[in-house]
Amino acid sequence: MATASDPWQGHDFAILFPVIIAGSLAGLGVLAFLGSRLTARARARRTAPAVWRDASLAAAGLALGLYVWGCLHVLFLEDQEQAEQCELHRPEGTPRLVGRRGDFIPLRLVCEASDGHDYSVVIPHYVNPSVAVLLLLALACGTASLLLHLGRRRAYASR
Repeated sequence: MATASDPWQGHDFAILFPVIIAGSLAGLGVLAFLGSRLTARARARRTAPAVWRDASLAAAGLALGLYVWGCLHVLFLEDQEQAEQCELHRPEGTPRLVGRRGDFIPLRLVCEASDGHDYSVVIPHYVNPSVAVLLLLALACGTASLLLHLGRRRAYASR
C-alpha cells in the first residue's frame, strides 16, 4: 500500500474502481436515453433544442466512454507492471526514474525522472485530447440548445 509521501504511487484503486463503475453506469444511462429518442413517437415531436441537447449528450457520453476506457488501461496493471511500462517507454537520455504518480485530470500515469522531467505511459495518447474536444463539443451543443429553447420561450411569451 502506497502512502501519501510514497513517490511510487499510481492511481488509487479506491478512487479508480468507483470512477469506472459510476462512469459505466452513467454512460449506459445516456445511451438508454438517446436510444429512447430514436422511437417513432419521439422523432415526431423532435424540436431543434432537443436535437442540440441530444447531440450534447452524445458528445458527453462519448467523452465519458473514452475516459472510462483510459481508466481500464490502468485498472488491470499491478504496480510492478506499471514500473515495467515506465522503464520500457523511458525516452532516450532520460536518467533514472525516481517516482510514479497517477493523475485523474488529465488522466495519465506519469513516470518521473531524476532530472525533473516526466512522461506518460499506459493511457492511450488519444484519450485526453479526444475527451477535451468532445467536452467542448458537448458544451457548444448544450449552449445552442439552451439559446434555441430560450428563443422559443420568448417567441411564445410575446404572442
